[in-house]
Amino acid sequence: MIKAVIFDMDGVLIDSEIIYLDHMYEKLKIKYPQINREALFAVVGSTTKRTMEIISDVIGEDVNSHMFQELYAELWVDCRPDYPSILRKEVPDILKELHRRGYQVALASSASRAGIDDVLTSCGLKSDFDYIVSGEEFKESKPNPEIYLHTADTLKREPKECLVVEDSTYGIMAGHGAGMTVASVIDDRFSFDRSLADYSINGLWEILDVLEELNER
Repeated sequence: MIKAVIFDMDGVLIDSEIIYLDHMYEKLKIKYPQINREALFAVVGSTTKRTMEIISDVIGEDVNSHMFQELYAELWVDCRPDYPSILRKEVPDILKELHRRGYQVALASSASRAGIDDVLTSCGLKSDFDYIVSGEEFKESKPNPEIYLHTADTLKREPKECLVVEDSTYGIMAGHGAGMTVASVIDDRFSFDRSLADYSINGLWEILDVLEELNER
């Protein structure tokens, strides 16, 4: 029986990934006009460290060079999304409904702790989670399953008692690798591989249908 629901953040709670990707592309193509937008799709769902490695490969610059470190920092200086405006409108109600039904609710995101705090504070959601964890707190984040196994352990739940809500290839791989049931929010903009997901959902309210089906087994 499912006892806990663990959410990813970017692409699941907020429709942020397209904003970050387009911002990154527009900034990079000024200096690297040959850059291919699709080549940046691999950063979606990645940690900051992995994102830097992908960008360095795409533009052909040494990720450890001072020049690249400055370039990467400058990418985000003027990236200030209005998080409440890109929050999926059903999020506050679905989180409250899950609590009402007795589920534990957690957030396990590859984003930085500062980024997570910024989103949750501006959207007024911080108190809606029983546990919040960032991928930067681990040696390896998604697709490594450690972030999900750690979350389950903190909640005192077995992996089989957890439903993961993801969108990206890396996130789905992490949830699956942790031995959890995975529901993937459908997003065809980035060519995500959903083959390891147990369910594909069009919106977050469908989580309730998934939970009813799982708990009837």
